[in-house]
Amino acid sequence: MAGSSGLTEDQVQSYKEMGYALYRKPLFDQDKMRRLTDIFEEQWAMVGRKLNSELDTPHFRDERLLEFLLADEVLDLVEPIIGPNIGLWSSHFIAKEPLTGKQTPWHEDSAYWKGRLSRYDKIVTVWLAIDRSNKENGCMRVIPGTHQNGFSEYESVDEGQNIFSTEIKRSKIDESKAVYFELNPGECSLHDSRIIHGAPANSSPYRRCGYTMRYFSTEAKVIPESNQGFKVWLARGKDLAGSTFVNA
Repeated sequence: MAGSSGLTEDQVQSYKEMGYALYRKPLFDQDKMRRLTDIFEEQWAMVGRKLNSELDTPHFRDERLLEFLLADEVLDLVEPIIGPNIGLWSSHFIAKEPLTGKQTPWHEDSAYWKGRLSRYDKIVTVWLAIDRSNKENGCMRVIPGTHQNGFSEYESVDEGQNIFSTEIKRSKIDESKAVYFELNPGECSLHDSRIIHGAPANSSPYRRCGYTMRYFSTEAKVIPESNQGFKVWLARGKDLAGSTFVNA
């Protein structure tokens, strides 16, 4: 909980104002982190060691990942931000190969989930560094405070240079305000699903991999007809909005 081994009260308040927080301590102990890294390496090998959409929701295929996604270490960070009733929304291994020239364009996670939940104000992504993440190998960057703005306007971009086909209009973004999330392996960041963020291309000789673990307050209802075949778990507390959970 806040004030113990998790975020401090100041960090929680800053998160609410700025839309992000950095947790510069090991999230898991060494043995647990090693097990997670081994699972990633297995999954990455299965898709040819490339960034691939098959690395999305890997816990659907490998439920060993639920040990980490439903762990108290993670939920204790999340609870002070979104409350005690927590659903596991999604997870994603994100691997940027060395010297790969595609950037992650400016976007809001919530824009890709539009229509799938009844609300977006209490969704948090925990981005856990599997590799060291820094400016040289394309670490994440955010525009602080933009989680208050609602859905942005998007425009098309060159897919040869970007991992997505659209980006928030550049005229709406002041890149001079960007904060870069430089993390050591085992450390993590947290960000609001509505914050504007992206990442430069990995121009270094070093891989950059992270595991995103995404959680929502069960005050939000998961819309069944917009989530066919999608599975959510009740991570902590109780269901408040009548969503369908795998384990409820």
